[in-house]
Amino acid sequence: MRYISTRGQAPILNFEDVLLAGLASDGGLYVPENLPRFTVEEIASWAGLPYHELAFRVMRPFVAGSIADADFKRILEETYAVFAHDAVAPLRQLDGNEWVLELFHGPTLAFKDFALQLLGRLLDHILAKRGERVVIMGATSGDTGSAAIEGCKACDNVDIFIMHPHNRVSEVQRRQMTTILGGNIHNIAIEGNFDDCQEMVKASFADQGFLKGTRLVAVNSINWARIMAQIVYYFHAAIQLGAPARSVAFSVPTGNFGDIFAGYLARNMGLPVSQLVVATNRNDILHRFMSGNRYDKDTLHPTLSPSMDIMVSSNFERLLFDLHGRNGAAVAQLMSDFRSSGKLSVDDGIWHEARRLFDSLAVDDEQTSRTIAEVFAQTGEVLDPHTAIGVRAARECRRSLSTPMVILGTAHPVKFPDAVEKAGIGRELELPAHLSDLFDRPERCTVLANDLATVQAFVSRHGNRGKPL
Repeated sequence: MRYISTRGQAPILNFEDVLLAGLASDGGLYVPENLPRFTVEEIASWAGLPYHELAFRVMRPFVAGSIADADFKRILEETYAVFAHDAVAPLRQLDGNEWVLELFHGPTLAFKDFALQLLGRLLDHILAKRGERVVIMGATSGDTGSAAIEGCKACDNVDIFIMHPHNRVSEVQRRQMTTILGGNIHNIAIEGNFDDCQEMVKASFADQGFLKGTRLVAVNSINWARIMAQIVYYFHAAIQLGAPARSVAFSVPTGNFGDIFAGYLARNMGLPVSQLVVATNRNDILHRFMSGNRYDKDTLHPTLSPSMDIMVSSNFERLLFDLHGRNGAAVAQLMSDFRSSGKLSVDDGIWHEARRLFDSLAVDDEQTSRTIAEVFAQTGEVLDPHTAIGVRAARECRRSLSTPMVILGTAHPVKFPDAVEKAGIGRELELPAHLSDLFDRPERCTVLANDLATVQAFVSRHGNRGKPL
């Protein structure tokens, strides 16, 4: 499998190099040169497979030529063995034809575990083979950071630096990051917002001189391996609900567009997906594009669903690349114009093509709380605020009641106790056993100014398990 940049000017890479590259050298994102496509017969034959075996069949084409089948099977079996539910991603029925896909049974109780437990093992395998050491530099609006640290903490050849916006993540999210105290783990609280953190990561990838020869690896969803791993659970859910003999719709809480882009890819690989609903909060740049062809920067607002408090959606560029006929020069011009003006629109024909599959809704905090309360009253299920937004968007945007609607349950509600309390359901939430002492564990975190040079100096000073890079 070969990978190309969305901006058309970076070298073509294999999977191993894409895993380590993250952002392409021309500023674009890597995507497969040719997407694999499965037949109806192939997809039907996967019914009943354990999750790790289904994952092997879906992802094998993406790693072909870089990882031997036997090694990849072992890595996948180890990855999903750490999930607390035997089904790994169980479906829970809310209504007659409405389902929540529970993606929070991993070690950090969020959907990011599906990709980052795999990413850590892939890095360990490939870096050991190459005899290399790398630095992970990531930005998180809440869940990516803890999942990245949990997935990579045991990697022998990795130093991890995760930035989160100071005082803008939930206490559980923060403690899941700051209470893991390995010598290769560094938590940085930036005096800014998530987009400031993300911009510093992008700038650091563009100029890595501060690392003095060590390379950066991305754990955000700009890394292709993240997207690849998320494709699997769309197949997993749809097959359980009758695919490929029937189509399925999905509602996806999303800020950075990575999780829903995986669903778009699953459809293009042969899965019968009839509708993808972009479910977002008050920070609604994706909704403004899907509903009105306006992808414009706006003020960032803190909400009850902090993992979607994002002003600019990095993975949206991957969709633009496809919508423009995989024309890298056209995408590079669009992104250049967006960088200078903060605004982006596409030709009406291209926008209407996107609307054939995508619908969207922006859900405010009041609606989020009301949805948590409604679902609890109807079913006894407690939703986290992001999943609640997915449910509200599914119910308002649904095109067909006869098509199963799957809402991605992106996080365990215990991670967002303030949001659940505001819903007034009168239910106490308890941390799972493996996190029961979370609030008693010592924390380690460094607060830094919202300044690129300061952050890069910190990374350079503390890399290589405390030895300067």
